[in-house]
Amino acid sequence: MPSLSAAAAAAPAPLTAATRLSLSLIAGGAVANIYYNQPLLAVLAQEVGASASSLVPTATLAGYGLGILGLVPMGDRYPRRSLIVGQLLALAAALLAAAAAPGLGALVAASFLIGVLSTAAQQAVPFAAELAPDAVRGRMVGQVMTGLLLGILLARTLSGFVGGWFGWRAMFGAAAGLSVALALLAGLTLPRTPAATRMSYGRLMASVLDLARSEPDLRRAALTQALLFAAFNAFWTSLALFVEGPPFGLTPAGAGLFGLIGAAGALCAPLAGRFADTRSPRPVVIAGAALTLLAFGVFGLFGGGSLAGIAAGVLLIDIGINAALIANQTRVYALAAGARGRINTVFFTAIFVGGALGASAGTRAFAAGGWPLLCLVGGAFAGAALLVPLIEGRPRS
Repeated sequence: MPSLSAAAAAAPAPLTAATRLSLSLIAGGAVANIYYNQPLLAVLAQEVGASASSLVPTATLAGYGLGILGLVPMGDRYPRRSLIVGQLLALAAALLAAAAAPGLGALVAASFLIGVLSTAAQQAVPFAAELAPDAVRGRMVGQVMTGLLLGILLARTLSGFVGGWFGWRAMFGAAAGLSVALALLAGLTLPRTPAATRMSYGRLMASVLDLARSEPDLRRAALTQALLFAAFNAFWTSLALFVEGPPFGLTPAGAGLFGLIGAAGALCAPLAGRFADTRSPRPVVIAGAALTLLAFGVFGLFGGGSLAGIAAGVLLIDIGINAALIANQTRVYALAAGARGRINTVFFTAIFVGGALGASAGTRAFAAGGWPLLCLVGGAFAGAALLVPLIEGRPRS
């Protein structure tokens, strides 16, 4: 029988308030780096070449997708604290390379690395799930996800202001300093935890596919969230084009302020996690998908000529997407305690693919049929997402 000291050493470290705050800041600060370039694309195109407006964001998002596939599963094989610190320091170096890039090729290469290393955010969320007690896991994950979602929503606003006043190189330089600060925070506040498995890297990656095949709840959660993010990206990729044209005529900065409305939706994430803990994740997912579908109804009926209608829809879509996301994460993180990094890989790879398809479908729909067709396409994605948990039925006891 193991001694009390050995049992204590094997017990997981508690998820303290300081640890939760650190993980929230790390998640938000890391993921923000893949969005900083978006408000700066016009300036980048003028300074380093017209193709920068497409190549830089594409390289960043492609790197993020590769990082989810190749780096996130390593959180099950190596201590997450060390991975987070290492990725954040390497991310700072990539950001400095972007700030000092002499031309388009170097900037695209640096942007790809920024995307790969920004997946430190996807190490922080399963770390919270690993440290949290079962009874409050949804609420704890929701708190950390609030940080991540705020990072996504506020990154464009911050970059627009910093880039507008000091230039795009200053934005990348400031982001590098923030990444170093987050690495220091992680090293000082995050607990040391043992690796969950000793698998080789090749076997670890093969087990990602095994999990996708063997866990139907993971497949259903991933499909639901992928469809919701398809709806989400279909809307957001065309919103700026719509509100900057007639009848609204907003500036890019004015269009970016809709992200602040979405930030209010992100603050609902802990409430969704609490409900998923005390009741069940399924009704939260259904409610989130229904709110997303309702948002596109509001966009279609009132958003064509009213900024207030668009603002109301933005609030609904962000609350809906975030509530469903937290509930689905609560569900999948409970499936296999030692495989949360690989579960995160399956889950967010599906979301990434869904978001890319939604962005493509949204821009094509807006170009072909304007705002009404965009609302129909986004609503179709949201309606399909709602069908998945409804068809599934109630889980058996």
